[in-house]
Amino acid sequence: MAYKNIEQYDAETTRKLAEHVKEILALIGEDGSREGLLKTPERVAKALQFLTRGYAENGTEIIQSAIFEEDYKHMVVVKDIELFSMCEHHMMPFIGKAHVAYIPDGTITGLSKIARVVEAYARRLQVQERLTEQIRDCIQDALHPLGTAVVIEAMHTCMSMRGVQKTNAVTTTSAFSGIFLKSARTRNEFLGLIGKD
Repeated sequence: MAYKNIEQYDAETTRKLAEHVKEILALIGEDGSREGLLKTPERVAKALQFLTRGYAENGTEIIQSAIFEEDYKHMVVVKDIELFSMCEHHMMPFIGKAHVAYIPDGTITGLSKIARVVEAYARRLQVQERLTEQIRDCIQDALHPLGTAVVIEAMHTCMSMRGVQKTNAVTTTSAFSGIFLKSARTRNEFLGLIGKD
C-alpha cells in the first residue's frame, strides 16, 4: 500500500467554486472586473481545495504505509507539529501545534507518518476538539499501541479577528487512550516531555 502526496486541483470543482467566489465579491461590494481581482476567484477556488485536501486522505492508510516490527515499549513523542485548519463555524483559520505520543506494542510507524496524520485531519473543516480525537483514534486503531496521547494548542482567528477579538487566547485540547488514560504517571511523563507539566 503506497501513500503518495500529490497536489492537484479538479478543473470542474475549481470552475464551480470560482463562480461562487465571483458572486461573493459582488455581494460584499467589490468590482470583480478590476485588475487586482480578475484572477481572485480561481485563486480562492484552488486555495479552498488545498486547505481542505484532507477529505481525500486516509489516516489509517498513511500509518499503515510504514509499519515496522520493533520490540520497543517506551514512549515515542513527536511534538510541535505545525497545524493549519479551518473552523467549520466561520471557515476561518486556526493555527497551532500538535503533540502526539504513543507507546508501541510490537510495531512502530515512520515518524513523518504521525505528522501526515495530523495534516490529513487538520486539512478539513474542523473543530479543535474533534480534530484532537480523530488523530488519537487514527493512531490507536491503525497501530494498536499500548496507548496514544494527543495535545493540540491553537489560536483561532474566528476569535481573534472577529467577535470577541482576543488576540492572545490559545485553546488547548487533549485526548488519551490506553495506558495514558489508566496511568497518571505515564500521562504526566508525556506532559512533561512536551513542556506542559
